[in-house]
Amino acid sequence: MTFKKAVLTLHLWLGLASGLVVFVVSLSGAVFTFQDEVRDAVEPWRLVDGQGPELPPSRLQATALRHHPANTVSYLMYFGPGRAAAVYLADKAGGSFVAYVDPYTGRELHFQDLRRDFFTLVQYLHMYLLLPPAVGEWVVGPAVLIFVVMLATGLMLWWPKRKTDRHRSFTIKWGARWRRVNYDLHSVLGFYVAAVALLIALTGLMMSYEWLRTAATFVSNGGQTHPAETTPPVLDTLQVVSEPKQPVIDRYFEQMRRLSPGYAMLFLAAPTSTKQPVFGIAYQRALRFYHRDDYYFHPVSGELLRRLPHGSKSNGAKLVDMNYDLHTGLVLGLGGKIVAFLGSLLSASLPLTGFVVWWGKRNKPEKPRRTAYPAGA
Repeated sequence: MTFKKAVLTLHLWLGLASGLVVFVVSLSGAVFTFQDEVRDAVEPWRLVDGQGPELPPSRLQATALRHHPANTVSYLMYFGPGRAAAVYLADKAGGSFVAYVDPYTGRELHFQDLRRDFFTLVQYLHMYLLLPPAVGEWVVGPAVLIFVVMLATGLMLWWPKRKTDRHRSFTIKWGARWRRVNYDLHSVLGFYVAAVALLIALTGLMMSYEWLRTAATFVSNGGQTHPAETTPPVLDTLQVVSEPKQPVIDRYFEQMRRLSPGYAMLFLAAPTSTKQPVFGIAYQRALRFYHRDDYYFHPVSGELLRRLPHGSKSNGAKLVDMNYDLHTGLVLGLGGKIVAFLGSLLSASLPLTGFVVWWGKRNKPEKPRRTAYPAGA
């Protein structure tokens, strides 16, 4: 068996093993790409007209719990000027909800059950195939890893042997028979989308696998480690602390607004234990997740335990912070999202066209054999 034949066999069987998962993950990723733009167009409660200072998070919590007393608060998001804040809640049955609250008036604008939200379902389809997360991640992760290998083997198979074949390798012969057109759609489009698909696949895997994040961080930092960036501070549980006069979550909020002035978006986790620090994030731009300052607070006193501003982070930490924006194309704005959308859509087409290539070869009608007659017959 030649090397190219071995690569073709590997490409074929890996594709048959992972094709359906890759199709679903890629297509759902394409649908999810413009979720913020679609939501803003069809969900008017996400946008508000108010201006001025925002209400403290305790007021927003109180509004949500007054309307939905059976739930507990998980975390809050301030999405920036002109946008409603969101209080994320959970119930005892494991349901997840979000209450959109006007951050300037404290009025609840909308209450949403995330189990029935279209884009939340698309996100879970993309990440877990709507299976339980513990099961779904063991299906999606290996399939995406296989897809990365298939991109490499696909490029090996696409690579033209002769200079005269290069033009054919870069163009689709639309006037040919449908089998040839389908083959070109698989081969030529696979080449054009390979770089974008590889970036999307690798950034997706970084969200799923800690070992890949650690490896990427280690390489980006030139072999150095920065434990303070990955390890939360440890609380001294023997230390006696006093509660502030104001609600402790408001103290988190005030310190983040003071130390990260002008930052548009805030994430605030609700305290869940007196023995674990509370995590908060300040994002420089609304609906962008790269440029961020990280905070750790004492859950009782509200004292700032550690601050990791964007400017002091290592290259590896910045890469991890940028990962979601790279995955969705957000890092380049609207143009990047269009590229990510098209890359995901074309990635979804590759398993389909590849299957048709395999099926066509498998069921190709045999040519009638010519009968050899003896000379002179």
